[in-house]
Amino acid sequence: MGTLYLVRHGQASFGTDDYDRLSPLGIQQCRALGEWMSRRGLGFDTVIRGSLRRHVQSLEAIAAQLPDLPAAIEWPGLNEYNSEALVQSVAVEPLPPPGQDPAAARQHFRLLRDGLRRWMAGETAPDGMPSWQAFSEGVASALKLASEQSEGHVLLVSSGGPISTAIGQVLGLPSTGVIELNLRLRNSALSEMVISRGRLALLSFNTLPHLDAAERHDWVTYA
Repeated sequence: MGTLYLVRHGQASFGTDDYDRLSPLGIQQCRALGEWMSRRGLGFDTVIRGSLRRHVQSLEAIAAQLPDLPAAIEWPGLNEYNSEALVQSVAVEPLPPPGQDPAAARQHFRLLRDGLRRWMAGETAPDGMPSWQAFSEGVASALKLASEQSEGHVLLVSSGGPISTAIGQVLGLPSTGVIELNLRLRNSALSEMVISRGRLALLSFNTLPHLDAAERHDWVTYA
């Protein structure tokens, strides 16, 4: 029996011109996760990640604490959807950048929820994005690869959308359930699946054991 460890990337650069890079806190979050894995004596036989910069940077920060980590398999099917395209697909007027304005950020995530719902239902085709079916198939292909490693530990580094989709596939959730999982995933959060005879079963979801210390409570972020 093996275990699949799914890790959402560290805090990225929400509200800036380039979201796809970790913030300094995002790097700290992932280094702390790597330290926790090292203290636990966790070793990995297979590593899979998306090809986005925030995936690469998150894995680098984790790997700094795990010197024997094998080379990663890059899997584009683990790349995130385009949140801005989803928001624009349902917005009725131009929107200001969310930046650090709480009201603008709340509006962004309300529209994102609606954009996800309509994309998953096939009601919209956001610019430059695959269909929901094609996105789901890319995630399923990564899970198939992971499920073949039935005797070891697999580390998978991706984003909230693919990870929530993967969990939804394993649990048989409707798309509305996947959206709820997606919008609650925290940065650098760890979810686990048991691998047994080519099948996957959810063991834990959205945990932050590496941020449990009181002095790290303000390290918990969502975007």
